[in-house]
Amino acid sequence: MASVCSLALVLLFSFLSSHAFVVSLASSDGFLQCLSAAIPNQLLYTQSSPSFMPILVSSVRNPRLFTPTTVRPLVIVTPTNASHVQSTVICGRHHDVRIRVRSGGHDFEGLSYRSERPEVFAVVDLNMMRSVRVNRRAGTASIDSGATLGEVYYAVSKASNQLAFAAGLCPTIGIGGHLSGGGFGMLLRKYGGAIDNVLDATLVDAEGRVLDKKAMGRDVFWAIRGGGGESFGIVLSWKVKLVPVPPKVTMFKVPKSIDEGVIDILTKWQVVAPALPDDLFIRVVVQNDVAEFQSMYLGTCDMLLPLMESHFPELGLNQTHCKEMTWIQSVPYIFLGSTATVEDILNRTTSLDMSTKATSDYVHQAIPKDGWVKIFTLLAKPNAGLLIIVPYGGKINSFSEAATPFPHRGGVLFNIQYMNFWLATTDGSTQTKWLKDFYAFMGPYVSQNPRQAYVNYRDLDLGVNVVVGNVTSYKAAMVWGEKYYKGNFKRLAFAKGKVDPDDYFRNEQSIPPLVARK
Repeated sequence: MASVCSLALVLLFSFLSSHAFVVSLASSDGFLQCLSAAIPNQLLYTQSSPSFMPILVSSVRNPRLFTPTTVRPLVIVTPTNASHVQSTVICGRHHDVRIRVRSGGHDFEGLSYRSERPEVFAVVDLNMMRSVRVNRRAGTASIDSGATLGEVYYAVSKASNQLAFAAGLCPTIGIGGHLSGGGFGMLLRKYGGAIDNVLDATLVDAEGRVLDKKAMGRDVFWAIRGGGGESFGIVLSWKVKLVPVPPKVTMFKVPKSIDEGVIDILTKWQVVAPALPDDLFIRVVVQNDVAEFQSMYLGTCDMLLPLMESHFPELGLNQTHCKEMTWIQSVPYIFLGSTATVEDILNRTTSLDMSTKATSDYVHQAIPKDGWVKIFTLLAKPNAGLLIIVPYGGKINSFSEAATPFPHRGGVLFNIQYMNFWLATTDGSTQTKWLKDFYAFMGPYVSQNPRQAYVNYRDLDLGVNVVVGNVTSYKAAMVWGEKYYKGNFKRLAFAKGKVDPDDYFRNEQSIPPLVARK
């Protein structure tokens, strides 16, 4: 296979060198012919193809971002190996057609498959590159970027019931985008974020080269682990470290309402949860007048109960709340519900019934009790959304801000995701207004200068890129970039300048290139 792939690339370079070809075709037609010369036609879906729309919609998670006016790709490429990705990049560079990359389609603003402005672009959909290879003895896994978290977790569990991967909760998230932005879940306090457990990666850069960790260099390898997807090239695969888990973990979901004293409980939770023993994680989902405390403990219920009585008796946890299960069983339990099976986490299907909009904040100082009272007042309004509050502390806080581009480390108490939903058949104006008003209200209670946000909860309302002279403006990008990356943003821009100085890989919130003066 390797020799066939190499031959295809040699033929492609020869094909592109033909002056007659270059001058005789328009950019889009030339790009499509270039692709057809290097990639099997059954892996290419142009807008005229009957399968174009089903393929495009297959990973669209948010109908808000898929309307009749949505700017759609010229073609969708579904590569099955690295040479197909290389060829797409080479053809794109030669014919001035940019590329967007989709692994799971969970980008909160849909930038992996659409453009905010009219432009000619292609989508590389990595759905066909999704293998997961687990080395149980070494405690590692090699994962293609098109695999979902559910597929990764399932493969790891088949290799061992005492190994896990420390990443997010939603099983349909694509690993490529997840690792590109950071990635955290219920093991973050014990083992850190997903990027903290990345050992190596394979990247196709803007020149069409395939680079591993050594070849891409220290700065670029640092940048792809949290610096946002698609800015530095196309990451084909990742090698990650797996982490040990006990044969049984203990889960609980305990709802508390205003009448049950949830405001006092939350006021206590926000200082207790980040300081608990690292084996215990308790997040909170707040909607209307109820907060549900959702937990994973790396141990048995008999071990958990005295721990909770000592640190957080206000929740009133007892034996009836405990559910012991394997780590892999916890994945569907926490996200899909108590009746879901392990096999359900392999389901990649999606629905376009509900539109969503989200944004995020980081909290460094406890919110006073009267602040929580006001929060619940706003949550009681018509068309209100919900909050997902994730405690930090432990391992994820132990790294320096500069260890990876993801800077939300020491001093962070918790992350808040704000989200609202509405039927796809309505315009969502009241729901998005609530979200904006709530975000404005939270200003005094959250991080400042900059007001931080998590890039995997992407929000274009934080700012969008401006292109000047065919290169993204660094100054304009700082508006949103420092919110996601704080002081790491400038280093990201210099890393971009090393691997993609011409700014080929770009979108509305991609890293702009800075080139160091010699």
